[in-house]
Amino acid sequence: MTEMTYTRLGNSGLIVSRMCFGTMTFNHGSEWIPGVAKVGQDAATEMVGHALNAGVNFFDTADGYSSGESEDILGKALGKRRNEAVICTKLGFRQTDQVGDAGLNRSHVLKQIDGSLDRMGIDHIDLLVLHKTDFTTPMEETLAALQTAVEAGKVRYVGVSNWPAWHMARAVQYQRDHRMTPFISGQYLYNLVARDIELDVLPMMAEMGGGLMAWSPLAGGLLSGKYDPEKLEEGDGRLSEGGDFLGIDTATARKMIETLADIAKTHNVHPATVALAWLLAQDRSHSVIFGASKMSHLDAALAAPKLELTDHELAKLSGIAPPAKRYPHWFDAMMTDELNTKILS
Repeated sequence: MTEMTYTRLGNSGLIVSRMCFGTMTFNHGSEWIPGVAKVGQDAATEMVGHALNAGVNFFDTADGYSSGESEDILGKALGKRRNEAVICTKLGFRQTDQVGDAGLNRSHVLKQIDGSLDRMGIDHIDLLVLHKTDFTTPMEETLAALQTAVEAGKVRYVGVSNWPAWHMARAVQYQRDHRMTPFISGQYLYNLVARDIELDVLPMMAEMGGGLMAWSPLAGGLLSGKYDPEKLEEGDGRLSEGGDFLGIDTATARKMIETLADIAKTHNVHPATVALAWLLAQDRSHSVIFGASKMSHLDAALAAPKLELTDHELAKLSGIAPPAKRYPHWFDAMMTDELNTKILS
């Protein structure tokens, strides 16, 4: 039995498993990202049950995944076990060719919430996340729409995904000032070779009370070791379909893959397990969104919470692709070091 770990999501009382089952792979047969969305109802139901039995209570989906098919499949897969699950879904992407059927305007937000509830066959969404920014809609309009849904009992908690740090901070302060339900989570790209959020987003969320939900923890499958960094098109997953959307330097990718393989061999686990365990070790409050297209992928992910990497292994992995400091970060660090030197000398 996998030893699951749990955390409080951001500054809230919502308890979630640190491993969050992402359902982008669930699909009834549409052509949406064929290399990724290829898990039908029967396989999805089996995997969801397996995850629940292993202690996972956190599930992530979106109205934009296979045009809502992911939500439909997840709702059916949970069935009578819905009360064991914390369901997170997202909205914001275009749904139809109608001009206003996209973004974070009040009409679209409230319409999509009702659509998600219907597709999943549930009476409330545990965590509703804004999937993207929408700078054509006043932020105040979006936040008011979310508050309407919360007060109607359709949504319990709210969060964001892919927002700039300043935008989320501004929104949370507005919510505080107007006694609104605040954002408690942020879904952001974060993995061993994509660590930009360490500079601004993570410090901001620590200050504002947000909990990280890391998406693409395996860099689109790259860190699982199933790809040759120089021949991505020969794989059978997301990177072979859409190319290297992360823009990872080939030499860096190869060094990371080799290091993960060496550490995995030491612990007798899959390289993906090591990559996920590194993420879990970064902060006790982080949760990791993992996907699976087959049961072996699921088992590799579920092994991560019980894998304890040594300090040496963590440092070795962390040293391969640290985020490059940008201005004003390098200037701030230089001035801080100078001040500390004067104080301590």
